[in-house]
Amino acid sequence: MQRLADSHAPEFLEIAITMPQAKILYLLGAAGELHMSELVARLGVSLSTVSGLVDRVVDHGLATRREDPVDRRQVLVGLTPAGTAFIDRFRELNARQMRELLERLDDAELAQVRAALSALARAAGTPESTPPAITGAEHDPRSITGKDHA
Repeated sequence: MQRLADSHAPEFLEIAITMPQAKILYLLGAAGELHMSELVARLGVSLSTVSGLVDRVVDHGLATRREDPVDRRQVLVGLTPAGTAFIDRFRELNARQMRELLERLDDAELAQVRAALSALARAAGTPESTPPAITGAEHDPRSITGKDHA
């Protein structure tokens, strides 16, 4: 993991947000709009900490905050189109790293990766949905991300 991080350090350094800010963006990307109180609960930090983090991602133009129309005492936080694009870019960077690694493996090694991912999925209690793209020569190992990249 350290070698991977070192090889892509320049790309990660271009990302001008902190890890706690990235966590907020990922939560919003996965859940859509969330109440500030939900962010507090999911991150396990104080409301003032979350409020400061949200302020910074709003200042970056990556998120919005607004009153909940159902309960004006509540604040909803959501991604802007720029925030969604940011998350997509970050995911693609991670997916590209994975594709580069998988391209170095032969068919037998790809089968081992598939078996390991299946074991991890079982351990996590999720249905086995490992993409068949990593099982053999008839598939392109770069498609592990579930996206078709030319």
